[in-house]
Amino acid sequence: MNDQMTKVQESGFEQRYDLDAPPEKVWRAISIAEFREKWLPKDMLADPESVSVTPGERVRYRLRDDTPPFLESFVTFTIAPNAAGGTSLRIIHELTGATVERLSRSVANANSPPLMLAA
Repeated sequence: MNDQMTKVQESGFEQRYDLDAPPEKVWRAISIAEFREKWLPKDMLADPESVSVTPGERVRYRLRDDTPPFLESFVTFTIAPNAAGGTSLRIIHELTGATVERLSRSVANANSPPLMLAA
């Protein structure tokens, strides 16, 4: 496996890998639930079924994060044969608008600057 590039964007990030495995094997690992669950457990998914799929090329899942601020996102896996006889894997993770506003919490000292008492 060769990590070629990671691009960070405002709404998510993209990673690219060159794998030694043939595209058919990589496709099974990302699209068949029994194989996918070994590295992407179903409790991480908002829905165990893919959102969209182009057989042998692309599959997209909706993820659910258990911590704010981003509770849902999409991850898209795209595969293509590479020149070395393996597979180029592209992973795009996109954040959605499903967020939880951070609650302003009031603490005992009200987070105000300290005041000195005049004597």
